[in-house]
Amino acid sequence: MHDDDATTTPGGEVATTSAEDDRSLVLLDIDGPIATITNNRPSKHNAMSDAMDSRLWEVLAECHERTDLRAIIWRGAGPSFSSGRDTTQIGVRTEDISDLEFIERGHRATQMFLTMPCPIVVALHGWVVGGAFERALLCDLRIAAESARMMLPEVVHGVIPDSGGVARLFQMAGHGVAADLALTGRVMGADEARMHGVVSRVVPDGDLATVVQEVAEKIASAPAFTVKMARRTLAHLATSEVQRSIAEEALAQSMVFASSDYAEMKAARTEGREPRFRGR
Repeated sequence: MHDDDATTTPGGEVATTSAEDDRSLVLLDIDGPIATITNNRPSKHNAMSDAMDSRLWEVLAECHERTDLRAIIWRGAGPSFSSGRDTTQIGVRTEDISDLEFIERGHRATQMFLTMPCPIVVALHGWVVGGAFERALLCDLRIAAESARMMLPEVVHGVIPDSGGVARLFQMAGHGVAADLALTGRVMGADEARMHGVVSRVVPDGDLATVVQEVAEKIASAPAFTVKMARRTLAHLATSEVQRSIAEEALAQSMVFASSDYAEMKAARTEGREPRFRGR
Protein backbone atom coordinates (compact mmCIF):
# COMPACT_ATOMS: atom_id res chain seq x y z
CA MET A 1 0.00 0.00 0.00
CA HIS A 2 1.41 3.37 -1.01
CA ASP A 3 0.94 6.76 0.64
CA ASP A 4 1.01 10.18 -0.85
CA ASP A 5 1.26 13.90 -0.22
CA ALA A 6 -0.20 14.50 3.22
CA THR A 7 -0.36 16.60 6.31
CA THR A 8 0.81 14.61 9.32
CA THR A 9 -0.31 15.32 12.87
CA PRO A 10 1.74 14.54 16.00
CA GLY A 11 -0.45 11.46 16.46
CA GLY A 12 0.46 10.16 13.02
CA GLU A 13 -2.68 10.75 10.93
CA VAL A 14 -2.12 11.33 7.24
CA ALA A 15 -4.33 12.00 4.25
CA THR A 16 -3.02 10.35 1.09
CA THR A 17 -3.08 11.48 -2.56
CA SER A 18 -0.17 10.07 -4.74
CA ALA A 19 2.27 7.14 -4.84
CA GLU A 20 5.91 6.86 -3.71
CA ASP A 21 8.86 4.73 -4.70
CA ASP A 22 9.14 2.13 -1.94
CA ARG A 23 12.93 1.98 -1.99
CA SER A 24 13.19 5.71 -1.41
CA LEU A 25 11.17 5.50 1.81
CA VAL A 26 14.17 4.35 3.83
CA LEU A 27 17.69 5.07 2.61
CA LEU A 28 20.89 3.18 3.42
CA ASP A 29 24.34 4.73 3.08
CA ILE A 30 27.48 2.85 4.07
CA ASP A 31 30.70 4.75 4.65
CA GLY A 32 33.46 2.39 5.78
CA PRO A 33 32.46 0.77 9.08
CA ILE A 34 29.44 3.04 9.65
CA ALA A 35 25.99 2.64 8.07
CA THR A 36 23.41 5.42 8.09
CA ILE A 37 19.72 4.54 7.85
CA THR A 38 17.42 7.45 7.00
CA ASN A 39 13.63 7.59 7.33
CA ASN A 40 12.75 9.42 4.13
CA ARG A 41 9.15 10.65 4.02
CA PRO A 42 9.97 14.21 5.10
CA SER A 43 6.77 15.82 3.79
CA LYS A 44 4.81 13.46 6.09
CA HIS A 45 7.14 13.74 9.09
CA ASN A 46 8.26 10.18 8.23
CA ALA A 47 4.94 8.56 9.16
CA MET A 48 5.42 4.78 8.93
CA SER A 49 3.30 3.02 6.29
CA ASP A 50 3.34 -0.69 5.48
CA ALA A 51 5.56 0.05 2.49
CA MET A 52 7.97 2.04 4.65
CA ASP A 53 8.09 -0.75 7.24
CA SER A 54 8.86 -3.30 4.52
CA ARG A 55 11.72 -1.19 3.24
CA LEU A 56 13.04 -0.68 6.77
CA TRP A 57 13.09 -4.45 7.32
CA GLU A 58 15.04 -4.87 4.06
CA VAL A 59 17.62 -2.32 5.15
CA LEU A 60 17.97 -3.81 8.63
CA ALA A 61 18.36 -7.30 7.16
CA GLU A 62 21.16 -6.07 4.89
CA CYS A 63 22.95 -4.46 7.82
CA HIS A 64 22.39 -7.58 9.92
CA GLU A 65 24.26 -9.73 7.42
CA ARG A 66 27.27 -7.45 6.94
CA THR A 67 30.43 -8.31 8.84
CA ASP A 68 32.22 -5.02 8.11
CA LEU A 69 29.92 -2.68 10.06
CA ARG A 70 30.95 -1.39 13.47
CA ALA A 71 28.14 1.12 14.10
CA ILE A 72 24.80 2.18 12.63
CA ILE A 73 23.22 5.64 12.69
CA TRP A 74 19.42 5.84 12.40
CA ARG A 75 18.02 9.26 11.57
CA GLY A 76 15.06 11.00 9.96
CA ALA A 77 15.05 13.38 6.99
CA GLY A 78 13.09 16.60 7.27
CA PRO A 79 11.46 18.10 10.37
CA SER A 80 10.95 14.89 12.40
CA PHE A 81 12.48 11.51 13.12
CA SER A 82 9.02 9.96 12.67
CA SER A 83 5.46 10.98 13.53
CA GLY A 84 4.60 7.31 14.10
CA ARG A 85 2.28 4.89 12.39
CA ASP A 86 0.16 5.99 9.46
CA THR A 87 -3.10 5.67 11.37
CA THR A 88 -5.11 5.13 8.19
CA GLN A 89 -3.51 1.66 8.20
CA ILE A 90 -4.12 0.69 11.85
CA GLY A 91 -6.13 -2.53 11.89
CA VAL A 92 -6.32 -2.64 8.08
CA ARG A 93 -5.29 -5.87 6.33
CA THR A 94 -4.72 -6.05 2.59
CA GLU A 95 -4.07 -9.82 2.69
CA ASP A 96 -5.82 -12.88 4.11
CA ILE A 97 -3.97 -13.02 7.41
CA SER A 98 -5.08 -12.79 11.04
CA ASP A 99 -4.24 -9.82 13.23
CA LEU A 100 -2.02 -12.03 15.38
CA GLU A 101 -0.13 -13.40 12.38
CA PHE A 102 0.34 -9.88 11.01
CA ILE A 103 1.64 -8.55 14.33
CA GLU A 104 3.93 -11.52 14.95
CA ARG A 105 5.40 -11.19 11.47
CA GLY A 106 6.26 -7.58 12.22
CA HIS A 107 7.72 -8.61 15.57
CA ARG A 108 10.06 -11.10 13.92
CA ALA A 109 11.48 -8.20 11.92
CA THR A 110 11.53 -5.93 14.97
CA GLN A 111 13.79 -8.42 16.73
CA MET A 112 16.58 -7.27 14.40
CA PHE A 113 16.92 -4.15 16.52
CA LEU A 114 17.78 -6.44 19.43
CA THR A 115 20.07 -8.81 17.53
CA MET A 116 21.97 -6.42 15.26
CA PRO A 117 25.68 -7.35 15.45
CA CYS A 118 26.79 -3.73 15.98
CA PRO A 119 25.39 -0.81 18.01
CA ILE A 120 22.63 1.43 16.66
CA VAL A 121 22.81 5.13 17.58
CA VAL A 122 19.53 6.99 17.00
CA ALA A 123 19.35 10.71 16.22
CA LEU A 124 16.00 12.03 17.47
CA HIS A 125 14.53 15.35 16.43
CA GLY A 126 11.07 16.80 15.97
CA TRP A 127 8.27 14.29 16.47
CA VAL A 128 9.24 10.82 17.75
CA VAL A 129 5.92 9.05 18.02
CA GLY A 130 4.37 5.65 18.65
CA GLY A 131 5.99 2.65 17.03
CA ALA A 132 8.92 4.73 15.81
CA PHE A 133 9.60 5.83 19.39
CA GLU A 134 9.33 2.22 20.55
CA ARG A 135 11.79 1.02 17.93
CA ALA A 136 14.21 3.77 18.88
CA LEU A 137 13.96 2.58 22.49
CA LEU A 138 15.12 -0.88 21.38
CA CYS A 139 18.35 0.55 19.98
CA ASP A 140 21.60 1.01 21.87
CA LEU A 141 21.85 4.79 22.21
CA ARG A 142 19.49 7.72 21.68
CA ILE A 143 20.75 11.28 21.30
CA ALA A 144 18.07 13.97 21.12
CA ALA A 145 17.97 17.39 19.60
CA GLU A 146 16.34 20.10 21.69
CA SER A 147 13.32 19.94 19.35
CA ALA A 148 12.60 16.26 20.04
CA ARG A 149 9.10 15.50 21.36
CA MET A 150 8.31 11.90 22.23
CA MET A 151 4.94 10.27 22.76
CA LEU A 152 3.02 6.99 22.77
CA PRO A 153 -0.44 8.00 21.47
CA GLU A 154 -1.71 4.50 20.69
CA VAL A 155 -4.38 4.54 23.41
CA VAL A 156 -5.94 7.61 21.76
CA HIS A 157 -6.44 5.50 18.65
CA GLY A 158 -7.92 2.60 20.61
CA VAL A 159 -4.87 0.32 20.46
CA ILE A 160 -1.79 -0.37 22.60
CA PRO A 161 1.95 0.05 22.07
CA ASP A 162 3.08 -3.31 20.72
CA SER A 163 6.75 -3.13 19.70
CA GLY A 164 8.48 -3.71 23.04
CA GLY A 165 9.15 -0.06 23.73
CA VAL A 166 7.04 0.11 26.89
CA ALA A 167 9.13 -2.67 28.44
CA ARG A 168 12.32 -0.79 27.61
CA LEU A 169 10.81 2.46 28.89
CA PHE A 170 9.86 0.65 32.11
CA GLN A 171 13.47 -0.47 32.50
CA MET A 172 14.77 3.06 31.92
CA ALA A 173 12.29 5.25 33.73
CA GLY A 174 10.18 3.01 35.96
CA HIS A 175 6.53 2.08 36.16
CA GLY A 176 5.19 5.58 36.79
CA VAL A 177 6.71 7.23 33.72
CA ALA A 178 5.95 4.26 31.46
CA ALA A 179 2.31 4.23 32.64
CA ASP A 180 1.99 8.00 32.25
CA LEU A 181 3.12 7.96 28.63
CA ALA A 182 1.33 4.72 27.62
CA LEU A 183 -2.02 5.53 29.27
CA THR A 184 -2.32 9.24 28.47
CA GLY A 185 -0.40 9.69 25.21
CA ARG A 186 1.15 12.89 26.54
CA VAL A 187 4.25 14.50 25.03
CA MET A 188 7.66 14.12 26.68
CA GLY A 189 10.25 16.73 25.73
CA ALA A 190 13.96 16.16 25.23
CA ASP A 191 15.05 17.48 28.64
CA GLU A 192 12.57 15.27 30.48
CA ALA A 193 13.68 12.30 28.39
CA ARG A 194 17.27 12.91 29.44
CA MET A 195 16.23 13.23 33.08
CA HIS A 196 14.62 9.77 32.90
CA GLY A 197 17.53 8.20 31.03
CA VAL A 198 15.53 7.70 27.84
CA VAL A 199 18.16 9.65 25.91
CA SER A 200 21.78 9.99 26.94
CA ARG A 201 22.36 13.49 25.59
CA VAL A 202 20.42 16.55 24.42
CA VAL A 203 22.11 18.86 21.93
CA PRO A 204 21.11 21.86 19.81
CA ASP A 205 19.35 20.81 16.62
CA GLY A 206 22.19 22.15 14.49
CA ASP A 207 24.70 19.95 16.33
CA LEU A 208 22.74 16.68 16.25
CA ALA A 209 24.22 15.19 13.07
CA THR A 210 27.77 16.02 14.12
CA VAL A 211 27.42 14.65 17.63
CA VAL A 212 25.79 11.42 16.47
CA GLN A 213 28.47 10.94 13.83
CA GLU A 214 31.18 11.45 16.45
CA VAL A 215 29.57 8.90 18.77
CA ALA A 216 29.31 6.36 15.94
CA GLU A 217 32.94 6.91 14.99
CA LYS A 218 34.01 6.51 18.61
CA ILE A 219 32.21 3.17 18.83
CA ALA A 220 33.53 2.06 15.44
CA SER A 221 37.12 2.79 16.48
CA ALA A 222 36.94 0.55 19.58
CA PRO A 223 37.92 -3.15 19.40
CA ALA A 224 34.97 -4.89 17.74
CA PHE A 225 35.02 -7.93 20.01
CA THR A 226 35.14 -5.77 23.12
CA VAL A 227 32.08 -3.82 21.95
CA LYS A 228 30.34 -7.11 21.18
CA MET A 229 30.96 -8.43 24.70
CA ALA A 230 29.85 -5.17 26.33
CA ARG A 231 26.57 -5.30 24.40
CA ARG A 232 26.17 -8.98 25.25
CA THR A 233 26.37 -8.13 28.95
CA LEU A 234 23.76 -5.40 28.58
CA ALA A 235 21.51 -7.73 26.59
CA HIS A 236 21.62 -10.37 29.31
CA LEU A 237 20.48 -7.73 31.80
CA ALA A 238 17.50 -6.48 29.85
CA THR A 239 16.66 -7.97 26.46
CA SER A 240 14.90 -11.16 27.57
CA GLU A 241 12.28 -9.12 29.45
CA VAL A 242 11.66 -6.99 26.36
CA GLN A 243 11.23 -10.08 24.20
CA ARG A 244 8.71 -11.55 26.65
CA SER A 245 6.83 -8.26 26.58
CA ILE A 246 6.73 -8.29 22.78
CA ALA A 247 5.16 -11.76 22.80
CA GLU A 248 2.51 -10.62 25.31
CA GLU A 249 1.81 -7.45 23.34
CA ALA A 250 1.09 -9.46 20.18
CA LEU A 251 -1.67 -11.37 21.96
CA ALA A 252 -3.03 -8.28 23.68
CA GLN A 253 -3.11 -6.20 20.49
CA SER A 254 -4.90 -8.92 18.51
CA MET A 255 -7.52 -9.06 21.28
CA VAL A 256 -7.89 -5.28 21.12
CA PHE A 257 -8.55 -5.39 17.37
CA ALA A 258 -11.29 -8.01 17.97
CA SER A 259 -12.86 -6.18 20.94
CA SER A 260 -16.27 -4.54 21.04
CA ASP A 261 -14.77 -1.37 22.50
CA TYR A 262 -12.43 -0.96 19.52
CA ALA A 263 -15.32 -1.45 17.09
CA GLU A 264 -17.40 1.05 19.11
CA MET A 265 -14.60 3.65 19.05
CA LYS A 266 -14.35 3.44 15.25
CA ALA A 267 -18.13 3.55 14.82
CA ALA A 268 -18.49 6.54 17.13
CA ARG A 269 -15.82 8.49 15.25
CA THR A 270 -17.44 7.70 11.92
CA GLU A 271 -20.86 8.76 13.23
CA GLY A 272 -19.59 11.85 15.07
CA ARG A 273 -20.86 10.82 18.51
CA GLU A 274 -19.51 9.94 21.93
CA PRO A 275 -18.50 6.27 22.25
CA ARG A 276 -20.27 3.96 24.70
CA PHE A 277 -17.57 1.57 25.93
CA ARG A 278 -18.50 -1.67 27.68
CA GLY A 279 -15.05 -2.85 28.75
CA ARG A 280 -14.96 -5.87 26.47
